[in-house]
Formats: sequence, C-alpha cells, structure tokens
Amino acid sequence: MLTWLDIKRFTKQGNPTADRCVTKTDEQWQAELSPEAYRVTRQQGTEAAFSSGMCNLFEPGLYACICCDTLLFDSNEKFDSGTGWPSFVQPYTPNAVAYHGDNSFGMQRVETTCNTCGAHLGHVFPDGPAPSGLRYCINAVALKKVEATTEKATFGGGCFWCTEAMFQNLAGVISIKSGYSGGQVKNPTYREVCSGLTGHAEVIQVEFDNTIISYSDLLKLHLSSHDPTTLNQQGADKGTQYRSIILTHNDEQEKSATQVVAQMQPLFGNNIVTEIAPFEAFYKAEEEHQNYYLNNSDAGYCQVVIEPKVVKFKAAHQDKLQKK
Repeated sequence: MLTWLDIKRFTKQGNPTADRCVTKTDEQWQAELSPEAYRVTRQQGTEAAFSSGMCNLFEPGLYACICCDTLLFDSNEKFDSGTGWPSFVQPYTPNAVAYHGDNSFGMQRVETTCNTCGAHLGHVFPDGPAPSGLRYCINAVALKKVEATTEKATFGGGCFWCTEAMFQNLAGVISIKSGYSGGQVKNPTYREVCSGLTGHAEVIQVEFDNTIISYSDLLKLHLSSHDPTTLNQQGADKGTQYRSIILTHNDEQEKSATQVVAQMQPLFGNNIVTEIAPFEAFYKAEEEHQNYYLNNSDAGYCQVVIEPKVVKFKAAHQDKLQKK
C-alpha cells in the first residue's frame, strides 16, 4: 500500500517503472480524443468541479486511462470526498501512476500522470481516509469505466511460501503477491511480523479472472489447502501471523466467505476458526519472499514442506489447474 512517504519519494528519486510505454504525436492525440479530454490530459487542464456523474458511481468496476487504456484505479478504492472530482485511496497497481512536483498557481502539490502515456490525471493529497491517508483527486474526463472481469482476493493459511506455491498453479490466476495484512503496523518487515506483535498475518493477494475461476471457488480451495480448524497454527508454524484468515474486499465477498465457511464446515471434524474480516491494507513482503518456491525449489524447506503440499493440492484439484 502506498503512503504519502512513498509519493514524496517518487517525486524526488524517480517514479516506478511502467509495464509499457505509449508515445504519440500531439496531432495523433488531438485526432483521438475529445476536445475536453485533450485539454485536460495533454495540456494539463482541469475540468469543472461536479461536472461529471462519475463522482457518484461506486458500482464494481475498473477505471482506465482515456488515452492508452492502462488500468489506473479500482472502484473498491473509490470514496466520496465531496470535492467534485472522483477520488481514490490507491492506484490499481503501484506503478500505474507517476508523480511530479507541481508549484503552479502559487501552491505546492503533487501532480499525477498515467505512467504509461504521460496523460495528466489530477493531483494526490495526504488528506484521504485511513489507512493510506491518500486522496487521488482525478479528472473524470481522464478516465473511462471498464467492466471488471478481474478481482482481488486476500487470504492467509500459514506460511505464505506454501500458499503462494499452491495457488500459482490455478487457471484464472493472473498474479500472486505474498505480503502482510490484518494488523495495525504500517509497512512491517518480515522480522516484525514474525514477532507476532504487528497483528498481521502472512497472506497472499491473488488477482484473478472471475470468468475463469470464481471467488467462491478460490475460497473453497483456500479452506482445503490448510487446516482451518487450528487456531494460530499450521503444523510447526505457531503464532497469530500464521492464522487462517479471509480478508474481504467488498460486501459481496464477505457474504460469499460466510456462505463458503458454512458449506465447508461439515467436511471438518472440528469447528472452522478462520477469521473473516474487512480488507484494509496489504503490505507486499520483501522481494526475497516473492515466488519463493519457484526460485528456491532445491532448498530443504521447499523439498520437505512445500513440495508435498503442492503435489497434494494439484492431485486434489486437477480440474482447476492451468492447462500446460
């Protein structure tokens, strides 16, 4: 999760690397965009406050750059700021947006642009809601709403090295990040989380295509991939950081999680103790924890602990695996 400290760092030390770059001539942008979209995105204009109904739209979906179709924001991160412009607390991905110091009009602000094509989007301010404290104040004309077939699921069931390794094999999974969530400490380190004092659990955040695999199917796979009846423990791993947890991103996910746990309960001899809580923030773990099994498959822990779990998971869910 990005915070104001990250934003200030980007303005001083350089922006995150974009996934791709789109460059066109000024004449091409003029031909492709409406006059207002061209004025705002290519000439750093600002639309009139309350001029778009987008401020009041909060149904599920994604917002892409009007110029290059890069996904910039998720409606789950949208809130009513009362300012007259669409407002968000986080970008869709940490590298979707670029940041630039802006001293125009006698003010010190941070301009936001599309990191792919350089389109002017608006500004970001440190007066948003917790936990990020950010308010991305964006011109509606710089965005276009697109139907979302991708979702994010966040859950934990013990060591995230094991969880990540199992779910990487599923069809419909676009990406997986290992990290920390469910606690109180901002930007915790692995060592801090292992202390059990941060309140965070080791989790994975899964971006998936819901036309290929449903959220409820992911939850069923999650509950069957570990023992959800042991409190704060998975095998030899003990502590609240290893608790079974489902962090829901919206009301629909919360309803689904409650239903799936109830459906799965008869399959277990003991009561399911999986925590279901609203998602607040995800802190990506250090790079050495990403793709751990794939990068360290010959290591002893991977051979003895992770590989047997992956083999068992694949055998039990062959119909859900990626086609090779």
